[in-house]
Amino acid sequence: MNKKNVILIVIDGGRFDRAQKSKIFNDIKSNSVFFSQSVTYAPHTIAAMHAVFSGSYGTRTGTNSYWSTFNFRKNKFKTLTEYLRDHNYHTCCDIINELIVPEQGFEEFLVHDELKDDLTIRHKNLLQKMKSFVKDDKNFFLYLHYSNIHTGIMNKVLKIYDNYSKEFFENKDLNEQRYDQLFAGAELYLKEIMNEIKDLKFYDNSIILVMSDHGISVGEKFGERAYGAFCYDYTLRTFAYLISKDSLPQNILQQVRTIDFMPTMLDYLQIPLDDKYEKLDGISLLPIINGKNLPEHIAYSETGNPLDKKEPPELPNTKSVRTSKWKLIYNQYDNTKELYDLEKDPNEEQNLIGTGKEIEIKLWHELQKIEKYQAEN
Repeated sequence: MNKKNVILIVIDGGRFDRAQKSKIFNDIKSNSVFFSQSVTYAPHTIAAMHAVFSGSYGTRTGTNSYWSTFNFRKNKFKTLTEYLRDHNYHTCCDIINELIVPEQGFEEFLVHDELKDDLTIRHKNLLQKMKSFVKDDKNFFLYLHYSNIHTGIMNKVLKIYDNYSKEFFENKDLNEQRYDQLFAGAELYLKEIMNEIKDLKFYDNSIILVMSDHGISVGEKFGERAYGAFCYDYTLRTFAYLISKDSLPQNILQQVRTIDFMPTMLDYLQIPLDDKYEKLDGISLLPIINGKNLPEHIAYSETGNPLDKKEPPELPNTKSVRTSKWKLIYNQYDNTKELYDLEKDPNEEQNLIGTGKEIEIKLWHELQKIEKYQAEN
């Protein structure tokens, strides 16, 4: 065993603003590399997590919507799990269903019952199980997916309201309370899991990444009662805390993308990329963590707005490009654009499209360039 263990903890549907107010999350922040502007590729789990594991955008990998899990180009894109397995890691996950991440590379591909299983107990047991591999001088990769926020929203929102239910959008206080109760459960879970990691003495010899895959609406924008319809920051901006004894705790202000985490992990572990596979869209963040100034990369996101249909479309129809300061949204379904100054208008309420801003033209060109590259590669 000559490398660090890797533990990935995903809080499904975890909102950035709630993590910012949480004592438990802030305790983790004080001992981690905190990415204060982490942007997901997609505001729904399947496309978001395939992008995390491949380090690449979904239109290139084949998984860019709810319906394209089985289209993942596994012969073209090598996953984080496969890299670790090929370097003698035991690889294990416990997830909400078998569709959300590429299965290849996992030696244990576990699926929990989101309605019945106590995830705190289940995941502590899995951590304890990893001790046997450490004793045998073998590293492990463990991916734990906390799904209780998703389950609560599914039962209390998605099954009751649609994206145009006035009752939902007229009761924002109730929506906030409902979400906060679910997030409180995630806080308690995370506290228990982090304590277990320390008790098992994994903390000092592991790279630990705690992140959310996307956020969840509490009624900010009419037409989206949960996630997956729009490209606004309440679902695109995620939290991410990276813990490693090799890096000093710090706050990274520069925008990063969740597709950057896979190459960052490999860089930490000094595992080279395999040139037999497609080039990644993500980059290693290790130089930034180590204090090097690198230019900020555009964050590209996309999703499929179902509009008045019960199910989302087969292909994304809403796209955005984002910097730390600006965001351009292109609603392909009605050929409209939105432009927001995120520093002055973080809630994205004042659409500046058509006001003569040069950034509008620049970001539109960036969006077209990214789409052209994806279509050709």
